[in-house]
Amino acid sequence: MAEVKKLSFFEKYLTLWVVICIGAGIGMGEAMPDLAFKLDSLSIYRVSIPIAVCLFFMMYPIMVKIDFAEVLKVAKTPKAVGLTLFINWAIKPFTMFLIAWFFLGYLFKDFLPGTEILKNGDEVELWRSYIAGTILLGIAPCTAMVLMWGYLARGNDSLTLVMVAINSLTMLVLYAPLGGFLLGVNAMPIPWQTILFSVAVYVALPLVTGYFTRKAIIRFKGLQWFNDRFVHWLTPVSIIALLTTLVLLFSFKGQIIVNNPLTILWISIPLFLQTVFIFSLSYFLLARLLKLSYQDAAPSALIGASNHFEVAIATSAMLFGLSSGAALATVVGVLIEVPLMLMLVSICKRTPYLFKEYTQ
Repeated sequence: MAEVKKLSFFEKYLTLWVVICIGAGIGMGEAMPDLAFKLDSLSIYRVSIPIAVCLFFMMYPIMVKIDFAEVLKVAKTPKAVGLTLFINWAIKPFTMFLIAWFFLGYLFKDFLPGTEILKNGDEVELWRSYIAGTILLGIAPCTAMVLMWGYLARGNDSLTLVMVAINSLTMLVLYAPLGGFLLGVNAMPIPWQTILFSVAVYVALPLVTGYFTRKAIIRFKGLQWFNDRFVHWLTPVSIIALLTTLVLLFSFKGQIIVNNPLTILWISIPLFLQTVFIFSLSYFLLARLLKLSYQDAAPSALIGASNHFEVAIATSAMLFGLSSGAALATVVGVLIEVPLMLMLVSICKRTPYLFKEYTQ
């Protein structure tokens, strides 16, 4: 059996910290909109620099703990990687389309009136634009923050890292044709720069830094000092970085939340249901059918449920315009993602017993 890790002070009261940070972020966005706008405008290829800094400090403590010899062993358990690829590319985009169409194009259609003029001059109904934004979220699997979710769920960090790398490569190949098919766009642009830069900053940089830090410390101070002292000191860093990210995200979109509360509610319902459905299908059904251990099942389900919101936002801006309904829908995905993923992490931590017979 895997070693049971005790919750740190920050992890034990994480729900409380999240609620406080969301409130603080919205309040900051309303009280200091100019500051929030200036921070939000600091970006490279639509990747926010403040968020990138926070995500680096969120990922680095996770990366530095990974024993890279264990990464090589993941090749011996391809079922978890296969499950993630199947969910992300064969199931998730199509269920997102169907769920979004049912709720936004049928059930909530009368609550979403109005039209907008797109970048190409076409006039479309807003509900269609919102559906387009949800589709862009559905075809952009997470390649960064899922490392945090897997870590919090006590999953296999080495497996999560491998899945992130494979997802990043797969996105470069499948993102455009799949998005073009679902959106009915003949020539869907690919935000190559956003994808590559975000993977480099969110994954590659903390990975390389963590690898060489671990190697140097173990060489000069020993493995015991690394585990007992250095890792202990790093433990709260990821959580603090996550909470800071929350404050920034919600401050950037504070005015949007206050000005469009009902629209955000209608859009968030299908996104919420899609995320919970994909997680449940992966975790409670497919992972058990494949007889995965809990350490493999949890990150496999979490990576399928989460989204790469920077790529979705960049693509919606390129296709429809930054002020479009599609762009707003992708922003809603950002707003609900962290609290929702933390809820799913909590479910994982309460249910390892479901995989007890498959866990060594």
